Amino acid sequence: MNADTEDNSGVVVLRWGYGPRAVGEARAELRKALASWGATAVEDAAILVLSELLTNAQRYGRVPGRDVETRFLRLAGDGGEGVRLEVHDASSLRPRLRRAAPFECEGRGLVLVDGVADRWGVVDRNGPGKAVWAECTARAADVLEGAAVSANDQAEKGS
Repeated sequence: MNADTEDNSGVVVLRWGYGPRAVGEARAELRKALASWGATAVEDAAILVLSELLTNAQRYGRVPGRDVETRFLRLAGDGGEGVRLEVHDASSLRPRLRRAAPFECEGRGLVLVDGVADRWGVVDRNGPGKAVWAECTARAADVLEGAAVSANDQAEKGS
């Protein structure tokens, strides 16, 4: 990990290589940022979204000699505290939302992001590549909590 900017202004910018620990280390850094901003209510949703976006960049956005960059931006407003997550890579290949067949082992990451994040998208960036971003606020936290309650209810019915 290479920290470019980490300050109290509500922005954390980090760079990651393609090693197997990068996603876990990025989650730990996001947890620290959310705690320092008092935005732990969105932690579970934001961690899930970051994991999916960074894993996709690691898997499909790899360009030799280039790192992946993450940006965590504090959101504050009428919807409460939250975070905008950005994952920048140098590949021009853009992710697309698709429905995986039941027997496929991959292809569900962006479906999860689409279901949990308040909104998400892909934008061009200065230089090569793109940035995939997602915003998680109290609504995203509620969606994830509702899914957990529903899963628990189904598990109880099955036992």
